[in-house]
Amino acid sequence: MKLRAAALALVMISPAAAQAPGSAEGRWRTPARNGEVEISQCGPALCGRLVDADGIRANPGLRDTNNRDPALRNRPIKDLQILEGFTGGPTEWRGGTVYNPEDGGTYRGRIRLVDPDTLKLRGCIVAPLCKTQTWKRIR
Repeated sequence: MKLRAAALALVMISPAAAQAPGSAEGRWRTPARNGEVEISQCGPALCGRLVDADGIRANPGLRDTNNRDPALRNRPIKDLQILEGFTGGPTEWRGGTVYNPEDGGTYRGRIRLVDPDTLKLRGCIVAPLCKTQTWKRIR
């Protein structure tokens, strides 16, 4: 009977439930161009890299041509770190930056874990000039 209960418990665990409570780590779908961002710990902070998007699938060699720094315009978009320096938790991280390869800008940001499968990412030039996106967990 105990073995059967343990097996049932394992079957009921979803990938989202396997994440630590309050964890923003994992792979997230962005609303812009079906982007996929992998969020992980980078030392004491959270960071995230762009691992896939419509543009990357169409052109795996896609470059960061919109970067405001001409010296960085030849770097590949795939696996580009677009989130860095977010500290805090367990449901909100602040103090980081968000890089947007679509316009080449870097913005101050905040990440809020709404539930195990939903993040709200806010990026600001200066308050109140901010934009918020809702990201959904992929795994």
